Formats: sequence, structure tokens, C-alpha cells
Amino acid sequence: MSSRDLRVAAVTVLVGCVTALNACGDTRAASSLVPTGGDAARGKTVIQHYGCNACHAIAGFPEPSVAVAAPITGIASRGYIAGTLPTTPGNLALWIRFPKKVKPATAMPDLGVSESEARDVVAYLYSLR
Repeated sequence: MSSRDLRVAAVTVLVGCVTALNACGDTRAASSLVPTGGDAARGKTVIQHYGCNACHAIAGFPEPSVAVAAPITGIASRGYIAGTLPTTPGNLALWIRFPKKVKPATAMPDLGVSESEARDVVAYLYSLR
């Protein structure tokens, strides 16, 4: 990972932490934890296209034949994504797009998911609360 990639990841984590801490006492900050710009119906299609349910249990999809990765139904209520990033829509989109940059040793592959596709997947996953 280049030093630029490390700086981008560090800034992203910092922004997520500040957002999460601000949300503790300020209802206006809590609204920043709601995904925007994505379409849940398209997100379900994107999940199907990339075969995310081959490794993850996701509501609305057949269970994976082998439990390889954490279930992601209810991810919006978890504290962290992959034990690394505070759970926010922006961090979830970052993880979906660049898992190896966030956590180099992860088994989750970089699939070339676009920014708009990631927003759509986030909208779908947040709809599963």
C-alpha cells in the first residue's frame, strides 16, 4: 500500500470516528449516518451481479454454501466494518470498493465496484435493519 493510500485510509477512519463521536450527543450528526445517493433496488441487483452472497449471508438472497465471511444483514447496527472502520454509510462504501486498501490481509477481493454501485449496495444493506 502506498503512503498516499495509507493517508486516504487514515483520513477516512478519522472522519468516521469524528462522525460517530459527534452522533453520540447531536441528533443532527446522527442524520449523517443515513445513506444518501443510493438506490436499494439497484443495490440488490449489484449484490447479485458481483455474487456477494457467495461468501456472505444477506437477507433476500440464498445462503452461501460455505460460511466464508460474516453475515452482512443488520450491518448498520454494528460498531465496526471488518473490525477496522466505524460503521457509517461512507465507510461501508469505501470497504465495498477497496477492501484491500482498508485491510490488506482481508480475504475480500477488490471487485472493481464503482462509486455509484457501492452507494446502491449501501442503500440496500441499510434497508435491512
